[in-house]
Amino acid sequence: QVRLVESGGGLVRAGGSLRLSCAASGRTFSSNTMGWFRLAPGKEREFVAAITWSRARTVYADSVKGRFTISRDNAENTVYLQMNSLKPEDTAVYYCAASSSTYATIQPYNYDYWGQGTQVTVSS
Repeated sequence: QVRLVESGGGLVRAGGSLRLSCAASGRTFSSNTMGWFRLAPGKEREFVAAITWSRARTVYADSVKGRFTISRDNAENTVYLQMNSLKPEDTAVYYCAASSSTYATIQPYNYDYWGQGTQVTVSS
């Protein structure tokens, strides 16, 4: 069992930055691929970014590539999402997820554990 708790969301103006954190506890964290997803009103859940346990591989959605950076600190059992140049269309609830896969998978069904989410609102 892995417990995930997100933090760092909030209200920011377009062009601004936020850094989301996801603290993990429970079963060994460092062996998991970690991902971020988001859910906006009226839309389907969307993959944002993923990072393998070794940090050797990261993958991003095209919509955030070049603006968002995923990273992790295995010693602190924490994964981060640095979000720069935010746009109103980035407004969503952001979820952290843990997968037993060794790949930087983008599919939500490959993730076994999910956090409760943190709201990010970008005003124009």
